[in-house]
Amino acid sequence: MAGHTQNEIVIAAPLDLVWDMTNDVANWPRLFSEYASAEILSQEGNRTTFRLTMHPDENGTVWSWVSEREPDRDTLSVKARRVETGPFAYMNIRWQYAEVPQGTRMVWTQDFEMRPDAPVDDAWMTDNINRNSKVQLALIRDRIEKAAADRGSVPSVTD
Repeated sequence: MAGHTQNEIVIAAPLDLVWDMTNDVANWPRLFSEYASAEILSQEGNRTTFRLTMHPDENGTVWSWVSEREPDRDTLSVKARRVETGPFAYMNIRWQYAEVPQGTRMVWTQDFEMRPDAPVDDAWMTDNINRNSKVQLALIRDRIEKAAADRGSVPSVTD
């Protein structure tokens, strides 16, 4: 049984700002609370390969892995995957963006499978990703909305 999650949030900010901030991988440690660093390893065309390193977990373990992502501005989507899969057999992530009356909807879809020897199973990881995604999406929303307010670019909401 493979894992699948889908989480979304509406951000009261223009699509261009949401797109730019969420696709600026080098600045992810300022956007997400879980990443201590994001190191760009290579860029080829639209594809960015990078290393993410998390803050130490409750046991003091620091998790780090290499991922790649390829944004497609025309389709308002990003395809991403872990290159160094660690405990995952695979991890694929799709980000989708849409303009909505309240600003921008951002949707994260994650498809994965844990390795048989991983310390947790697909069900545990699905619950963990769903819990953490809600926290990170709310934080990203708040930080982008603050940036939009600072720039005077908050979308007007029509009734």
